[in-house]
Amino acid sequence: MADSSFDIVSKVERQEVDNALNQAAKEISQRYDFKGANASISWSGEKILMQASGEERVKAILDVLESKLIKRGISLKSLDVEGEPQLSGKEYKLFASIQEGISQENAKKVAKIIRDEGPKGVKAQVQGDELRVSSKSRDDLQAIISLLKGKDFDFALQFVNYR
Repeated sequence: MADSSFDIVSKVERQEVDNALNQAAKEISQRYDFKGANASISWSGEKILMQASGEERVKAILDVLESKLIKRGISLKSLDVEGEPQLSGKEYKLFASIQEGISQENAKKVAKIIRDEGPKGVKAQVQGDELRVSSKSRDDLQAIISLLKGKDFDFALQFVNYR
């Protein structure tokens, strides 16, 4: 019998992030508490820029963005906010980015958990920024998925290519 396998990845649907940003920008432009605060949110490829005239307003923009990402099914673990709002001229700015891929260090952590706590005969191999898990038994793979879902990692995990 051939081995069954699946891949563990950490990917974000870019179109969903774009949709969430557009919804957040629309809400920011319409909300009464953002009137006169020069509040805006924009995305320049890799970085998301939130800016407003007050520190609390920038944090409120971040809160709006987070709620829109959650509604679109994007894990907040993939949103990396860079520090506290910084004063730049008369405006406060806050940068954030979307994290994708599993780093080598995190992939090794996941592989170690699979080796130590998972069923015997399950193999995990690091392949670039993803992890391939294979076994002769599909039940073992299901057990690995439920084991990893029960763990709290500081990065988002998705399970794809189950075969």
